[in-house]
Amino acid sequence: MSDGPGPERAPAADSVPVGQPMLSLALASMMEEVGAHSGAVYLLSPDEPVLEMAVTAGMPRAFAAPWQRVGLSAPIPVADAARDRRLVWVGGEEEMARRYPRISVVLPYPFALAAVPVATRHDVYGAVYVTWPGGHAPELSDVEREHLTGACERLALRLERAAAENRPVGPESDVLAAQAPGVADTLGAVEAARMASRLPYGLVSLDLHGRIGFVNAAAADLLGRPAGDLLGSPLWVAVPWLNDPVYEDRYRAALISQQVMSFVAVRPPGEWLSFRLYPGRTGLTVRVSRARTAVDPARRAPAVEPHPARLVTISQVLSLAGALTEAVGVQDVVQLVWDEVAPAVGSQAFAVLGTQGGRLHVLGHRGYADAHVVERFTGLPLTERTPGAQALSSGVPAFFESRAELERLYPGRHDTPDGYAAWAYLPLIASGRPVGTCVLAYAEPHPFPADERVVLTSLGGLIAQALARALLYDAKHRLAQGLQQALLPRSLVPPPGLDAAARYLPATHGMEIGGDFYDLVPTRPLAAAVIGDVQGHNVTAAGLMGQIRTGVRAYSTVGQAPHEVMGSTNRLLIDLGAELFASCLYLRLDPGRGHAVMARAGHPPPLLRRPDGRVRVLDLAGGPLLGIDPAAVYPTTEVSLAPGSVLVLYTDGLVESPGIDIEDALVELGGLLSEVGNQPLEGLADEILRHSAAARERLDDVAMLLLRARDDA
Repeated sequence: MSDGPGPERAPAADSVPVGQPMLSLALASMMEEVGAHSGAVYLLSPDEPVLEMAVTAGMPRAFAAPWQRVGLSAPIPVADAARDRRLVWVGGEEEMARRYPRISVVLPYPFALAAVPVATRHDVYGAVYVTWPGGHAPELSDVEREHLTGACERLALRLERAAAENRPVGPESDVLAAQAPGVADTLGAVEAARMASRLPYGLVSLDLHGRIGFVNAAAADLLGRPAGDLLGSPLWVAVPWLNDPVYEDRYRAALISQQVMSFVAVRPPGEWLSFRLYPGRTGLTVRVSRARTAVDPARRAPAVEPHPARLVTISQVLSLAGALTEAVGVQDVVQLVWDEVAPAVGSQAFAVLGTQGGRLHVLGHRGYADAHVVERFTGLPLTERTPGAQALSSGVPAFFESRAELERLYPGRHDTPDGYAAWAYLPLIASGRPVGTCVLAYAEPHPFPADERVVLTSLGGLIAQALARALLYDAKHRLAQGLQQALLPRSLVPPPGLDAAARYLPATHGMEIGGDFYDLVPTRPLAAAVIGDVQGHNVTAAGLMGQIRTGVRAYSTVGQAPHEVMGSTNRLLIDLGAELFASCLYLRLDPGRGHAVMARAGHPPPLLRRPDGRVRVLDLAGGPLLGIDPAAVYPTTEVSLAPGSVLVLYTDGLVESPGIDIEDALVELGGLLSEVGNQPLEGLADEILRHSAAARERLDDVAMLLLRARDDA
């Protein structure tokens, strides 16, 4: 027998009548099927690669404030689900911190999450996420997976049908709480209130927004406010001394984790109260009592702010701060602002302006259909009376709620991009030094209330720090690239009878400069080839690499034999007093006679592909690394080089990768070379890099030199 009416089951997504809230009903049904306690549906914007939250259920929208509009490339579960068309499962707090640290910074609570794409075979319409309290099993069950994917597939079909019928589907009212069942058949609401009023401790009922729905006499007395002044307001608004992020955090933690939370707070001037929060699907019950334990009397009461909850502000700043720390170069900053900041603050376009020689220049922009209107900023003197220049030179942000306001303050100016109706100009100041201006543009007139201006100004400070680091990195990177290009050969001029191709990829970490090198040295009547690797990925390694390459060329042109070139280069490295070592492979090539003489100093063995497609690793005799032993000897090996043969010389960055045995990598490279080694060398070089796991990871520099013997020598 049932004690009362159970909750009505929401209709399936594919049975919702036209005109009904399709998204809300689909989400509610989905959450009921899998026992989730919150969730949201995101729809993909038709005009830009942005996911917009269309409806949420079970939790206030403020909890997901940083992610109400997110770029499709943002590193969060719903974006991953929509972009990759796959279900994303995050089993708990630790996994969230490891995989999605930006979310973990804002919501560091125990909960599990699944994100599912809403897509048909041909189109992606958005994504859905649902969450469970921290007590959920670490893995998603097969039944839950089937329910979620099936529900999202049905929702996608309904969205496809709506699009075909030209019926727009947009945001809907959030589903924050189901209708609570009766207290009990024998206990009416009035009697329940009387019972609560007789309790010796305070009881407060909060809805999911934190608004007070019930307060007994003891609670009103402890909080120091009449009950009538408390009802209908969020707790931290009605009781100003509770307006503190620490207490709001406990409220959020209780709702998201569905676990009991508690805190103590001081009621001015010095009375300490204990708050214990009991969460449920429809809100929280708060027990208020006098704190029994001693508390440090030096602790001050939280400052009273005139504004309500700061959940959105704190969440946005934390999330975006985490995002901006990942930026490396200037274009990374520009892309992150577009992916993270612009969607969060509702901006439809933005530009980042820098300064050089007392003039503005555009560092990057997004969202403008016509790039020319942005490029008008380039070259403007900082003394020019424009919003961008004045924000940068004065360090004061400027907000224009409408075009009329902008034209009133800057009459006769036409350098603001057409097509937009409101702007925020944020000066980017890092360590007291102006580094640029961030211009946020809005398609419609946009009021900027005080709290939003505070958020935007704070974001400007974060963007400034990231931009300052990025400008420094880009300057060092340009210097490093120039040095690297100066040290490597600009072109390869193979002798008659040989084709050659080369590739160089710097490691992705650090300054992208390293000690790998290659060269093809024309000598008469023969030719020489060399490839090597100096320890390190820095300017010192690159400088030493240049000295070694110059030494090899000099010893080659005076006619030294391969073993003599290696010995001379070894002594040169020791005489230079360098603390770095180098590996090297040197070849004297004679394509006319069809052979090559090689000397090796601790370098990976080359591969030889014969004209019939057979490939073997040349296990050459060799000596130690260069720079260790001044008396080292480097024996030589002669190898047949018939017309059509291909030699593959490389550094260890091509074949060494964590978790992969180097022998297996060489076998795989040999198999690829056997299969596709007869194509032109330029295409073969690209094919080898494309199939190399180590080259894709680029944990080390990669240098490669390919040589093919022709029959016209």
